[in-house]
Amino acid sequence: MDFQSWIENVEGLASIYAFDILPDGSFSEIRLMAFNRQNSFMTQIGPDSPKFYPGIPYRSYFTDLNFESFVYKSASSHEPLYSYVNARGVWLKGFYLPITEPGTISAEAFAQSSEGTVKTVYCLYIATFSNEMETDSMNQRSSAVSNAVMNIGIKLHESQDFYQSMAAAAKEIKEICGAEKCSLYTVDKTTQTCCYIDENGIRKDRLEAFASEMECTPYQIAEQWEKDLALSDCLLLEDLSVIEERDPMWYRSLCTHGIRNIILYAVRFNQMLIGFIWVANYDTSNMLQIKETLELTTFMIAAVIANFQLVSRLEEKSSVDVLTQVNNRNAMNDRVDRIMSGAEKLPDTFGIAYTDLNGLKAVNDKDGHDAGDKLLIRAAAILKIAFGDHEIYRAGGDEFVIFCPGITEDALVQQVTQLRALADSTGDVSFAVGTCYCTGEYNIIRGMQVADENMYKDKEEYYRLHPEKDRRRRNRE
Repeated sequence: MDFQSWIENVEGLASIYAFDILPDGSFSEIRLMAFNRQNSFMTQIGPDSPKFYPGIPYRSYFTDLNFESFVYKSASSHEPLYSYVNARGVWLKGFYLPITEPGTISAEAFAQSSEGTVKTVYCLYIATFSNEMETDSMNQRSSAVSNAVMNIGIKLHESQDFYQSMAAAAKEIKEICGAEKCSLYTVDKTTQTCCYIDENGIRKDRLEAFASEMECTPYQIAEQWEKDLALSDCLLLEDLSVIEERDPMWYRSLCTHGIRNIILYAVRFNQMLIGFIWVANYDTSNMLQIKETLELTTFMIAAVIANFQLVSRLEEKSSVDVLTQVNNRNAMNDRVDRIMSGAEKLPDTFGIAYTDLNGLKAVNDKDGHDAGDKLLIRAAAILKIAFGDHEIYRAGGDEFVIFCPGITEDALVQQVTQLRALADSTGDVSFAVGTCYCTGEYNIIRGMQVADENMYKDKEEYYRLHPEKDRRRRNRE
C-alpha cells in the first residue's frame, strides 16, 4: 500500500510504523513506513542520516525504548494509547493508533488468522509539541493513576523536613510500582553534589558505596545516567540488556546486587536535571500505569527539590561569606543571639579566638584588591586547618572569630599555636590572635570583648616588631 499519499491527509506530526509478530509471539524490530511533510525533519537529524525508504529500521534514526514499547503494545493489542512526556527538551503529546492497510485485512480478520504465521501490524503515531507544560494534558489520566499521584503528593507535603518528605515519597512510589527498591537521587548542578534518599531517609553510606563501586563521584554517576537516557525522559526496562549495552559498569553493579529490571526517570525543573527516580525489581505487568504515574509525579517532586535547593542557596548566601566560604557576621550574630536568649544551652566551656589578618591593607594598596582577596582566601584556608572542627566566622574585613564550644583550655592554646605555626610557614599570612576561655557562669558577649582586646594587644606587638608594615604609623608620619 502507498502509505505516503494516505498520511499526508493527517494533521500534526504523523508517522506510520510496522513490525512483525513472529510465530513464537516475539516482535521484530520496528520499521518506519511513512511520515507526512510536517514530520520530515525526523529523518534529517544529522549529516550522516541514512536516506529514507519505506520499511527502514526505526533505529536508523532514533533509539527511544519507551516510544518503541508504546508502538509494540498499541499495534499488537489493537489498543489506542496516549502519552504526554517531557523529552528532548519539549513537551510531547503523542497518540498511538493501531491501523490496518485499507482494503486488505481488518482487525477482526487479523485476529482469526492462522497460528504459526508471521503477522505484520501497523501503528499510526501523531504528535504535537510545546515548550510549556499544558495542565489540561496532564489531567487526562485514569482514576487509578490519579489516586496514586495524589497519595505521593500527600507524602511529599506531610512533613516540613525535606528528607522525611522525600523518604515518604520513595516508600509510596516503591509500593505503587510493586518494587523491591526505590530511591530518589537529587542532583544540584550548581554545586555538583548529589543525595541518595530511600524510604529510610538520606543514605550517605549508600551514596559513597555506590560511587566507589562505579569508580567515580556521585555527580559523575548522574551525568552518566543522563547519557544512558539517550534524550528520553525515562527508561522502563523489563531486563538489563539495554544497560549492558549502554553502561557496562553500571550493569555489573546491578547484577551484583540482584537487580533484574529497573526504572530510571529523570526529574527536571525548567528543563534542568535536578534528580532521578530510581526503582528496581518492579511489577512489569503494570508498566504503563507506572509510567503514567511517574510522569505526573516527577513534576511534584521536581517542585519540592527545586524549592529546597533554592532555599538552601538563599540560606547559604545569608550565612556564608562568599569569598572565604566560612560563616559570615550574620551567622555569628544569630549564634550569639540564640545563646543569649536561652534558645540554645550554654556549653560548660567555651573558647573564643579573635584573629586579625596582619598587613591586608598594605597588600590591597600595593598589589590591588584581587591580591588582597587571595590573601584572605589563604588565611581562611589556614583557619579551617587549625580550627576545622569548630565554628569559624568572618566578622568583617580582615577579622575572623572562632567559637570553640566544649573545648579544654589546653586544646585552645594548642590550636592557636598550630594556627601561628601554619601562618609562619606561608611567608605571607600573619595573624594577630586574642583568646578568652569561658567556664562556669559566663557571658559570651563579655568573652568576645576580652578576646577582641587581647587580639589588639597582640596586633600592637606585631607592629612593634614590624614597624614597616604599620600603615597607621606611616599615615602619621
